[in-house]
Amino acid sequence: MGKVISFTNKKGGVGKTTTAVNMAAYCADFGKKVLLIDLDSQGNATTGLGFSKSALKKSVFNVLVEDEKISQNILPTQVKLLDILPANVDLSGAEVDLVYKREREKILKYAVDKIRGEYDYIFIDCPPSLGLLTINAWVASDSVIIPLQSEYYALEGVSQLMNTIAMVKQHLNPGLQIEGVVITMYDGRALISKQITAEIKKFFKNKLYEIIIPRNVRLSEAPSHGVPVMLHDPKCVGARAYKALTEEFLSKQR
Repeated sequence: MGKVISFTNKKGGVGKTTTAVNMAAYCADFGKKVLLIDLDSQGNATTGLGFSKSALKKSVFNVLVEDEKISQNILPTQVKLLDILPANVDLSGAEVDLVYKREREKILKYAVDKIRGEYDYIFIDCPPSLGLLTINAWVASDSVIIPLQSEYYALEGVSQLMNTIAMVKQHLNPGLQIEGVVITMYDGRALISKQITAEIKKFFKNKLYEIIIPRNVRLSEAPSHGVPVMLHDPKCVGARAYKALTEEFLSKQR
């Protein structure tokens, strides 16, 4: 039975999608069967794996709003063992459509439960908000990974995020856990980065991954080529960091 993990942060631009895409790719590279669900209407995980959003006939929208089978909308990627349930522009209106549906917080869970047995891991790239799509992701998940940028505002909003996770745990998904917290876009030359990292460590303690993701040009280039960084430049510092982070993640699963 596959483990379902949401990558979440209410702030945009913190490396959430980059972390979801690259950890999914490296998990597949390590021999795990992985499904990445793009639940962000911007569709960055979809384009980051080489798909054109405008050309897609299949998407997560069809599953959530039009009640299509999830298996009919999953696509293989160029990474062996990695599949994607992509997003397109239709998803931008999904929150409104979902409001009128019965058990609207559990629609994704019911869909994911049907294919859990086919994967080792199912990763969900959440939108940068705490709306109905994110709630659907958390209800469907066993745990969440929180990417945090090592900058001044990193912890701003984290308490609200944690409170919302606690509410979902209390009312909708009692088994939901914090899988881990990963520091992204780290600049070792900046004193503020070191200070913020120390604060994050104090706040999250043993939930913080030891591997830190640095700022890296090759890492930020990869999505424009429609590939994870391991296919763009596997030797760059960003690729090595995500490979090591994935190894740390997998070692904790054992």
